[in-house]
Amino acid sequence: MGKAVQRSSKQVKPALLEQLYSTMYRIRRFEEHTAELFQAGLVKGTAHSYIGEEAIAAGACINLRPDDYIGSYHRGHGHCIAKGADLKRMMAELMGRVTGYCRGLGGSMHIADMELNILGANGIVAAAMPLGTGAALAVKMRGTDQVVVAFFGDGAANQGIFHESINLAAVWKLPIVFLCENNQYALNTYFRDTTAVERVSIRAEAYGIPGVTVDGNDVLEVHGAMKEAVARARGGEGPSLIEALTWRWGQHSMRANLVDPRSMEDKEHWMDRDPLKKLEQRLLGNGKTMAPRIEAIRKEIDAELDAAISFAKESAEPSEEILVGSVYAPHIAHEEPTDTGERELTFVDALNEAMHQEMEADPTVFVLGEDVAVTGGIFQTTKGLLDRFGAGRVLDTPISEATFCGAGIGAAIAGMRPIVEVQIFDFVTLMMDMIVNQAAKFRFMLGGGPTVPVVIRGPQGGGIRLAAQHSQSLEAWFAHVPGLVVIAASTPFDAKGLLISAIRDDNPVIFLEHKMLYLGATGGVPEAPYAIPIGKADVKRQGRDVTVVATQVMVSRALAAATQLEREGISVEVIDPRTVRPLDEETILGSVGKTHRLIIAHEAWKTGGVGAEVAALVTEKAFDELDAPITRVAAMDVPMPFNDTLERIVIPSQERIVDAIRGLF
Repeated sequence: MGKAVQRSSKQVKPALLEQLYSTMYRIRRFEEHTAELFQAGLVKGTAHSYIGEEAIAAGACINLRPDDYIGSYHRGHGHCIAKGADLKRMMAELMGRVTGYCRGLGGSMHIADMELNILGANGIVAAAMPLGTGAALAVKMRGTDQVVVAFFGDGAANQGIFHESINLAAVWKLPIVFLCENNQYALNTYFRDTTAVERVSIRAEAYGIPGVTVDGNDVLEVHGAMKEAVARARGGEGPSLIEALTWRWGQHSMRANLVDPRSMEDKEHWMDRDPLKKLEQRLLGNGKTMAPRIEAIRKEIDAELDAAISFAKESAEPSEEILVGSVYAPHIAHEEPTDTGERELTFVDALNEAMHQEMEADPTVFVLGEDVAVTGGIFQTTKGLLDRFGAGRVLDTPISEATFCGAGIGAAIAGMRPIVEVQIFDFVTLMMDMIVNQAAKFRFMLGGGPTVPVVIRGPQGGGIRLAAQHSQSLEAWFAHVPGLVVIAASTPFDAKGLLISAIRDDNPVIFLEHKMLYLGATGGVPEAPYAIPIGKADVKRQGRDVTVVATQVMVSRALAAATQLEREGISVEVIDPRTVRPLDEETILGSVGKTHRLIIAHEAWKTGGVGAEVAALVTEKAFDELDAPITRVAAMDVPMPFNDTLERIVIPSQERIVDAIRGLF
């Protein structure tokens, strides 16, 4: 760990000092106006002031090109301004107006400008690090010399994702600078009371990258350290960690209203070291002509902010109509093949062929996950991809699910089409923040403009004796979240066509593959690439007496039950939704209108499962069509046991489906 060399004003061109001063003064006045507007009730919710920390954003971003990326956090106004964001659109967003960067859907903590490669401020601590790592991965894969900066606070340095992101970036030598703004306090907890090391920058050594602590109130010191780190990243030498020691003047947020634990002595000490005043003194030391120039800069920026506030006040509120359209990017219209052909593939080979063909057709498609490259994955779904496309597009990751998932999402935001493999889908619990708070909400929080074309796929379900932590069916979790597409194929034909659709879709897709289908399912699969429309169910068997809506491995069991019951004179219609979200309501309701009876079969737990959603749909929209109560056939509400006999008792069988159907008659 070292200190950046301090630069005196004599070593720096006056034009650079003026530019830095202009940025810092713009940030200071923006934040002062924001505080006033918050007190007046025009800025609602909350906002996190950057006053006292202006030197960091200004000193860092002046080293960046317009095409470089930044990722921010909840205290992000200064970063956006320093990167060139429009003050009018920023102020309008703070007031929740439709002319804001996010059309009033994001607010203070989510301002972004994708045209400036500002990946967005973020309300989740440390989120900029994995997302920024993903953007840096996209840069490296495209072969450009862009750089990414991930801003974060001192509290984020104690998140596991901090260590995972730096490790991943170091392993892959990604062009990213991790910039910690250590203002020494969380909401009201002192940094030294929660952190085992004296300096965050010390941690860089553990990952074999440069780490430096600088005076975050000295813009030239920040500028110098950042210049070296950016040059290193741009030159292909990998990441750096910079810790900038600073002090926020106000409380954690404008809404805090808590007792400030910081002493008046410390407060006075840091306010005496005002970064704006320090720079102003350097400027004035360059001669008598600087005082009028400083005054001119101030007047120009004050007028700019007055105009921004007027623009925001005069802007309209967003209307209700923008809500639904901001959640999902439009799905691509596909024509499903009517003939599966004579060639048969296994479920695994169908998935593998889909990835091969889409990676062949689109160079932005790549695969990352644990053991996906050299071994082809534990279920061999990615076999042969490394040989065909190389290590640059088939990436084995560390065992750090949150970060490699976040990196996939960040790469998607930056223009790639990642396929993230979850080795066993139970491990998705370690990815939930990235999936639910980042991928699912990114488009909406940013006003319905950006896309997040990422596929998160892997094996779920029981039946192969892997017990409670490797056998869950968790589709209901994801079906509950607006912004996610959830797909669950039951045949090799559907697996190939739906995975191709998922890869081409501009939304985050959760693609579920049942382990039992890996082991035994075969079927006709056309050799040429094809895509199945998202949100279109498939009637696997026509019937007249009862509808069975079944998912994944339950589809084959429902079909076997239908064949068995046909001998008893009961005609069963079997519907596979294929896409759990969006759900094909029309096909399900049309079938119930014909058969007047409904069974829903899935392997997931009965309580809170997708079956409950289908039952509610039919009850609300087709209750008068029912001649019998709706019945759900699902797993017992217990974790999956290891014992094979008990496992078979927990998981729904063909016999249980048969008994449920007979019970309706």
